[in-house]
Amino acid sequence: MNPFTSSKPIDDDDSSIIQDKALIMSGYGINSEAETQSALLRAGMEADIVHVNDLISGRYKLSDYRLLVFPGGFSYGDDTGAGNAYANRVRNNLWDDLTRFLEEDNLVLGICNGFQILANLGLVPAFDRRYERSVALVPSQKGVLECRYVTIKPASTSLWTEGIEKIVCPVSHGQGNFFCSKEVLSELKRRKMIAFTYCRDDLSPADGQYPFNPNGSIADIAGITSADGKVLAMMPHPERAMDFVNEYDWPLQKERLLRQQLPVPKESANMKIFRNIVGYFR
Repeated sequence: MNPFTSSKPIDDDDSSIIQDKALIMSGYGINSEAETQSALLRAGMEADIVHVNDLISGRYKLSDYRLLVFPGGFSYGDDTGAGNAYANRVRNNLWDDLTRFLEEDNLVLGICNGFQILANLGLVPAFDRRYERSVALVPSQKGVLECRYVTIKPASTSLWTEGIEKIVCPVSHGQGNFFCSKEVLSELKRRKMIAFTYCRDDLSPADGQYPFNPNGSIADIAGITSADGKVLAMMPHPERAMDFVNEYDWPLQKERLLRQQLPVPKESANMKIFRNIVGYFR
C-alpha cells in the first residue's frame, strides 16, 4: 500500500461539499487558519475563519457549526505559556457555549497551538467529561523551536485515523513535549486514546530518539483524543503538507511509483484526516 495515496482526487467538484460547516478559530497570533480552511474545503467541508472576539460578541454562533478547529500558531506569543492565554479567553467568555457544543454530535480538532489550547482547557483527555487540566505540552528537550518533517502512525483506531497507515508532515513548535503522570498515561493507553505516535519511516517506534521524536514526548505521543473520541489534539501539522509534492521525499516516491507503473497521487496522505472528518458527517 502506497502511504501517499488518498481516497479521492484533489479536484472534487462542488457536488461533494457537505452542508455541515466548520468554524476555525482565529486571533492573537494563530496563523494556520487559511491552510486549515483549504484542507477542509478540499475534503468537502466549508469553513469560516472567525476571530474569537466575533464569537464573544455574538456576531457568530458556535451552535451554527459542526466542527470547531483550533489551528496552529503562537497565540499571545506564548508569553504566559503556550496556548494558556487563549484558553483563558475561551474559558472566561465562551465556556457555556463550548460545553453545549460538546454535548451534541459535533467534533473538535486542535493542531499544534490548538493542542496546547485544548490541553489547557481540559478538553483532552477529559476522562468521564471532567474538563480539568491533566496533560501538558512542555518545552522540547533541545530547548529550541523544532521545524522539521516527522513520521507519525495511528496508535488506535478511531474516526480520525481510519484508513491511515502513516503520515509525514511538519512540526513547528517549541513546546510540544507531551507530558502527563503515570496514572494518566496508563489510562490513555487503557482507553486507547493515544491517536498518533512518532515513529521511524519503517513504522518502528521512535523510542524517544531525536529526530524521530522531535521533542521528547513521553511514549512518543504526537496526538490524543478525548475519552468520548470527539476531540482530537495533535502537534504535527497535516494542513501544511496537503499535496504529494509537499512531502520531503516526493521525488524518490514518484520515481518508485513510476517504475512500478503505479499512478502518482496529487494529495499527500495527510488529507485523509480531513476526509475522515467529512466522512463522519456525511
